[in-house]
Amino acid sequence: MDVATMADLLHETEEHHGKYEKTHAEHHWWDWYAAYMNAREGGSTPEQASAAAERYMAEVKHVVARKSV
Repeated sequence: MDVATMADLLHETEEHHGKYEKTHAEHHWWDWYAAYMNAREGGSTPEQASAAAERYMAEVKHVVARKSV
């Protein structure tokens, strides 16, 4: 992957992570980024990659959505 393509993927990843971060417990951003980027490089759409990253965070890292107040 060339630098420009990597930069675009990182930017896209940050945009999708921002939505996740607002609704979930504290976590290390790099775990979510790695799962998302792995899914995108495997051919997933951005929506599928977000879902894959969320599953990874829940199942492997045990990060869940914050409770609404």
